[in-house]
Amino acid sequence: MRWKWMIPVVAAASLAATPALAAELTGTLKKIKDAGTITLGHRESSVPFSYYDDKQQVVGYAIDLCYRIVDAVKKELKLDSIEVRLNPVTSATRIPLMANGTIDLECGSTTNNLEREKQVSFTITHFVTANRFVSKKAADLKTVDDLRNKTIVSTSGTTNIKQITEIGAQKNLGLNILAAKDHAEAFLMVETDRAAAFVMDDILLYSLVASSKSPQDYEISADALSVGLATTFLNAGLIGRLRTMPLGGIGFRNHFS
Repeated sequence: MRWKWMIPVVAAASLAATPALAAELTGTLKKIKDAGTITLGHRESSVPFSYYDDKQQVVGYAIDLCYRIVDAVKKELKLDSIEVRLNPVTSATRIPLMANGTIDLECGSTTNNLEREKQVSFTITHFVTANRFVSKKAADLKTVDDLRNKTIVSTSGTTNIKQITEIGAQKNLGLNILAAKDHAEAFLMVETDRAAAFVMDDILLYSLVASSKSPQDYEISADALSVGLATTFLNAGLIGRLRTMPLGGIGFRNHFS
């Protein structure tokens, strides 16, 4: 089994690191202090990490973590308050928007791997998940070999779509792989029979099935394509102090019931 390092994330661009307690602030911390604002990148349908609730409020476990980091930044900069701005991101845009400075933290579900560590910095791991697929029970798809010659879907810009592409090529499965803009769109393709299966992190799949119209109609593969660690990623200018930030009291059970 291959291991995948996955992350409900608060992220930051891989810029030259700057000491958090330097006499003269530079980089991201200076930007935040000068503007009095911090911008959080959030997802729209990454339940239970980062998503819109029924009141169109951005909520989730990763969002809670991000606000803890905001509190730490406010304390670090000795500010009475910081304006928090929310900026939606997708799997395809999250790292580019971090790299160009649009967002300071990414609060979602992002995989930590060596390639991404060249671009962004990650905090400590806070969740473990596996890469699996969801399909309709009626299709009777149990293993990755059962996907042979099927149309499947995964979310654009994720390690999941990269992994299933590689596995399909290695096993000569003849997969027709569709790229959805987000997890909700991908699940809808299975729901409406435009795809036989959706390959994604199992915690996200379980959440999508649970909130679907007919949860009993779906099943998630027992076999995992990979297993990984969840964390947050943020601007390198923030990483020194926040990598060891305690995560206790985040209300884990509020989001993973």
